[in-house]
Amino acid sequence: MIDVDTSSPTPPFEQVRAGLAARIHDRSLPVGAKLPTVRGLAEQLGLAPNTVARAYRELEEAGLIETRGRAGSFVGAAGDKNRQRVHRAAVEYAEFAHGLGIQPAEALEIAAAAIHRSHPAP
Repeated sequence: MIDVDTSSPTPPFEQVRAGLAARIHDRSLPVGAKLPTVRGLAEQLGLAPNTVARAYRELEEAGLIETRGRAGSFVGAAGDKNRQRVHRAAVEYAEFAHGLGIQPAEALEIAAAAIHRSHPAP
């Protein structure tokens, strides 16, 4: 499902969270897909259950997954809503940059730099 690099400076819970989030965003984990149990994924990845539980909690707080008690955790529909929100924000940014006379290539560079600052590569 995902890989965890124990030699990485990125904490394992963040690698799990980012790996699942990427699969949700690229839709290789579609809305409604059932996720492995916390214990099952922890065992599969060789991690402590609390590590995976933290990743699941953060994904749930972000609206990417939902936990349905004993039924388990599933990819939530909010991910699509989040994509819509990001798209609206991007349109507003593009209009704002255009209004300031910023060329599209430079506006993209500014946006990419901001994204990389807030989400550095592992």
